[in-house]
Amino acid sequence: MIGHRFNDKVKGLHIICKNMRTLSYSFKFSPLGHGKILANALLHHAFPKRHQLLFAYDYREPNVQSRYSTPTFRCRDDWEKELQRTKCFGWTLNSSNNKFRLSPSLPQFIVIGSAVIDTHLRIAMQHFRDGRLPTWCWSTVNGATLSRKADVVDPSNLTQENAMLEIVRKSHPGLLRPFIMDLTKNLPSPKDVNQSFIKLRELCAPESARQFWVQDNHFYSLLEASKWLQYVSSCLSSALTTANKLNRNESVVLQERDGRDLCCVISSLTQLMIDSHFRSIVGLQTLIQKEWVVMGHQFCTRLGHVNSTDSVKSPLLLLFLDCVWQLLQQFPSKFEFTETYLTTLWDASHVSIFDTFLFDCERDRHCATKDVSPLMLRSIWDWEEQFMDHDLIQFHNPLYNASNVKDDLLKVSTEISCLSIWTQCYYRFLPTLEISNGGKPLEDFAIRTLINMSDNDSKDAAQEVCTPSNIGSFFPFTHWRSSNSVPPSTLTISSLSLNTSDLQMETSLVEIPEHL
Repeated sequence: MIGHRFNDKVKGLHIICKNMRTLSYSFKFSPLGHGKILANALLHHAFPKRHQLLFAYDYREPNVQSRYSTPTFRCRDDWEKELQRTKCFGWTLNSSNNKFRLSPSLPQFIVIGSAVIDTHLRIAMQHFRDGRLPTWCWSTVNGATLSRKADVVDPSNLTQENAMLEIVRKSHPGLLRPFIMDLTKNLPSPKDVNQSFIKLRELCAPESARQFWVQDNHFYSLLEASKWLQYVSSCLSSALTTANKLNRNESVVLQERDGRDLCCVISSLTQLMIDSHFRSIVGLQTLIQKEWVVMGHQFCTRLGHVNSTDSVKSPLLLLFLDCVWQLLQQFPSKFEFTETYLTTLWDASHVSIFDTFLFDCERDRHCATKDVSPLMLRSIWDWEEQFMDHDLIQFHNPLYNASNVKDDLLKVSTEISCLSIWTQCYYRFLPTLEISNGGKPLEDFAIRTLINMSDNDSKDAAQEVCTPSNIGSFFPFTHWRSSNSVPPSTLTISSLSLNTSDLQMETSLVEIPEHL
């Protein structure tokens, strides 16, 4: 119904949001015609045909600045600080794309090989799609670099591509030839990712009770058929391969058709795996700003902010965040942020108040600020504008210790069997199962379990007296089977270690009553 208007009576609405939330409305008791008015208004405002019709252009409230500044990489200083932090060798900051004269999709400042002169740069950019020649992403302390580029315009003429790759080789202290990773060979296309997401959304947000029961009988087979976890696995595997090569002091060049989709995913994941700086909250925001926002990921097109029949929607940002969530599950103490932060970030990407994920490139953002009715830039990283301090606490991982951070390579298990479905993000809007006249099942189970444990504790207390000889350092969660047992020296109250060979645990911490 996008692009159409309702002329008939509307009895109800069933809305499926981009974050899989479902909303149902009935107009059975509403005044005549109100349903049609609301439906037409929703079609008009939810699917704008021009960028200037987005809510961000009308929202004029004062901006709340964050206490923690995130580099935007729209100025020279941010790039120079990053080059200094990574001790970059053989690459230099170039401003030839000032006012986006050479490439509309690249930022005004790019990092290229030091051997490239401006005249050669202009000639070389003409041979790459949208002028996206090899640009620097990250460096190791030993000089190996991670860079990204688009395909050449004419595959039969590789002269300029070979010349630029030779410059990448010369930027390495050991003059080693870089490894070219063609991301289009082993990874899904943006269209494939979108089709997979649609299948996943149908599974997690059924439109009717009948669809729910049909899918519920084949849930895992339908989940496998969506290929979502397969794509997550492929991205993690490619990023791990890239990280391993960089760790072995090999330079890697990521190559993609336009260099604006999967390059963002793999480059960001690789840096997360190998550089602990990006595992903090500000670090991840810096990474997204550097590899996604200013490098021209088409957020407006891929997230469907503007209704267009020609554009290809694809939630590549969600694919990346899912991969980050998998890393968080396997290395829970390595990241400052939580899964709540990742879920909130995905939700916030659809809020058209903030400009961070609103444009296809930096040039479009720059032009929007120069319009007759200029856009007020409002960064999504200013979380204080959306949440109170007691809500922002949920973004911080209590297991993370900033004083004990090490630059160790995260060797993630990429097999599908080692991955999980992101339940908080995908299942949070599914209604919980209810027992008729019995309350929620989890609450019922918890109450019955506590009653059963209480009964067992009462019986044990009548037969056994708690003395220092039968109490371990993990009391009351463990105790000795026999009152004659002597606790080993490794389990004194001051002990911080657990000798499982000497400790006999209860057979089950939770026993399910037989009548359940």
